[in-house]
Amino acid sequence: MISRNDPCYCGSGKKWKKCHYPTVPSPEISSDAEYYLSKYEVILKTPEQIEKIRTACLLSRDICNELVKASKVGATTNELNDLSDKLHKDAGAIPAALHYGQPPFPKGICTSLNEVICHGIPNDKPLKEGDIMNIDVASILDGYYGDTSQMVVIGKTSVPRQKVVDVAYESLMRSISILRPGLPICEIGRTIEEYASKEGCSVVYQFVGHGVGLHFHEAPQVCHHMNNDPMPLAAGMTFTIEPMINAGKREAVIDQKNKWEARTIDGQPSAQWEHTVLITETGHEILTL
Repeated sequence: MISRNDPCYCGSGKKWKKCHYPTVPSPEISSDAEYYLSKYEVILKTPEQIEKIRTACLLSRDICNELVKASKVGATTNELNDLSDKLHKDAGAIPAALHYGQPPFPKGICTSLNEVICHGIPNDKPLKEGDIMNIDVASILDGYYGDTSQMVVIGKTSVPRQKVVDVAYESLMRSISILRPGLPICEIGRTIEEYASKEGCSVVYQFVGHGVGLHFHEAPQVCHHMNNDPMPLAAGMTFTIEPMINAGKREAVIDQKNKWEARTIDGQPSAQWEHTVLITETGHEILTL
């Protein structure tokens, strides 16, 4: 994860803290906000911050929708990346993935095909009939972050590939449906794994959802597999849920050359859908719906 003194991801040559590091307002905060920050390092967002995050999330959603439309046989993922760059520039935004991390991620979006679980790097290989692909878009707009991803099926695909796409989506939506203040965060992983296992699929455990909004990755971590994290959800939390579902074994292996792309250990297909959600006083809101 990038630190304050690392070079900024935008390529300006400045340190992150002197360039695109987000400024967090310091309004009067409630006792709940103070409690969550001190105990869990979780920032409960103010109404003003939520509105900015909501706008960034809508941009991520809209860009992702356009990339899905452009995903056809013969198109390349580099062409999708170029389209994302243009749409971000037109909106006065920055793709959050670009130059993020160590080694710096080389593109502005992730395009993960077939057995690639996540962090797929766009390239010049044309999409083929039957491919399944996750397109992951995170946007920085006015210093605030939105994050979402969708699966796209190129033409008609195989039964195993279609099934893992469908199970991943249903896993996400079932976990979102239970969200409310006071719910232990571990219920997200329980809901996902119980459903995916019943459908004969497995849940990747090496990667998690995460808080997002003021930073690209914030507390809390959101596990998609069975776990015992008792932290209760609270109004003002913004985070992603992004279950990675495999048709075969649950393990991921990282590409030793690029240090980013994660693939299934057995070559079986994988799928992922992602939404950024807000916990409200009475339930939840999907910010990237």
